Amino acid sequence: MPRKNDTGTPTGTHRTRTRTRTTDRRRLLRREVPGTIGLLADAGDFAAMRRYRSFTFDDHQDYLHHVDGLLRSRAAQGIHTTVALFDPEEYAEFCGETGLDPDTAETRARFTAELAGSGALLPYGGQPIDELVPLLVDEAVRRATWEYATGLLAEVGHCADCGEDIGHASFDRASDALKRLVAGAGPGHHHFVCSIPTEAQQLVAVLHADTTGDPDTPPRIEGREGLDFVTVLAAGLALGGTGGLVVRTTGEGRRDRVHGWRLDRGRLTALSAAAVFNAYCTDADTGEPVAPESGVEYCPGYEVDAPGPHH
Repeated sequence: MPRKNDTGTPTGTHRTRTRTRTTDRRRLLRREVPGTIGLLADAGDFAAMRRYRSFTFDDHQDYLHHVDGLLRSRAAQGIHTTVALFDPEEYAEFCGETGLDPDTAETRARFTAELAGSGALLPYGGQPIDELVPLLVDEAVRRATWEYATGLLAEVGHCADCGEDIGHASFDRASDALKRLVAGAGPGHHHFVCSIPTEAQQLVAVLHADTTGDPDTPPRIEGREGLDFVTVLAAGLALGGTGGLVVRTTGEGRRDRVHGWRLDRGRLTALSAAAVFNAYCTDADTGEPVAPESGVEYCPGYEVDAPGPHH
């Protein structure tokens, strides 16, 4: 017969209940421990990792299928997971700097933990893997654009006339310009695109804003888009080169409206309606005419930027 403890409960039963309670508590605690998965989104990056013997996958699509299953499994357990873009070149640099063996799962896990604090991340929200991958790539591009534009602002220097930091001044001007851009667009949903060519890359920032037309109700801007947009626009103002900005407004019961501006010598200048039409109805790659969209009104830009004092 099973032994009993002082309470009269069989000893074996008591131990089983204790183990069950411990397991349940650990399972509950596991839900409060977030995790990060490093994802090889690109087939070329996946191929680069295959040189490590400890990386046992040999097919990119099969790998993505298993990552998808792992993400779903963790979500079903109530575990919050972020997904980071795993870059093999950055991984090799990390291993060289730390002296860690790159051909181990432990080192890959440590690198992924580093990405959680500094890399391009997305919270997993149940998306299929074929939707998650392009979102993660877009996030990486957004982050790289912001970092590059921030670097440009930091390096542009001071005004030769007054000594003011041109980067800071340009950021303030871009912030004020964005407020005027949103206010001048009127009520509706607004899709802004700012494009700035630089020596190293084309900087592109996109911003979505919703306004009601009520001056007491601030515009609703998604996530970090406002900061990213202002930073890229500020870089264009500070560099004093070329660039462009357009906004497309969609409102209930009226045609879409498109306004445009060009960057010229550090100033955002409004385009005429004809110039906006030409820009929208010309193929950027070939220069060939493109048929105008039906239901779209091509409008002139409006004043949003005062002349900059710096040279």
